[in-house]
Amino acid sequence: MASAPAASPAVLVVVVLVATLAAGGANAATFTITNRCSFTVWPAATPVGGGTQLSPGQTWTINVPAGTSSGRVWGRTGCSFNGAGRGSCATGDCGGALSCSLSGRPPMTLAEFTIGGSQDFYDLSVIDGYNVAMSFSCSSGVGLTCRDSRCPDAYLFPSDNSKTHACRGNSNYQVVFCP
Repeated sequence: MASAPAASPAVLVVVVLVATLAAGGANAATFTITNRCSFTVWPAATPVGGGTQLSPGQTWTINVPAGTSSGRVWGRTGCSFNGAGRGSCATGDCGGALSCSLSGRPPMTLAEFTIGGSQDFYDLSVIDGYNVAMSFSCSSGVGLTCRDSRCPDAYLFPSDNSKTHACRGNSNYQVVFCP
């Protein structure tokens, strides 16, 4: 029985080059989430990220793929979880899960985003209430900060459509609790 011929080095180089270029077209945005509060915050992120616990001074990084729409990051407070990741939070609870797959229960300050190809869109929102101070910025856009429930940088009610900002696609984002 004859074996298949080995691929030439030139063919392998072309295959690797095409794979590299294809992967380069599927850019992700990097979100760095930092807790500067004097208390523990349990950030959550949907549809990518889930959730984690951040003690004061800790950081969590997630990569969100291009084409992700209706993404959210929020801080949960007053949480308690068991070893299996089940429990509850006083604010922002998402069905008792440490790793959220659905949005949280108000009140919760929200960082909202849509990761596009060449342009992304982002905002802060207190439509679902306010629970923790937060700032949200993109590497090529304006920084937004909410320190209380009457935050001028955030959506305050559903008809307020003047607070969405754009930034260059494939940007790096910063979410900071207690800025």
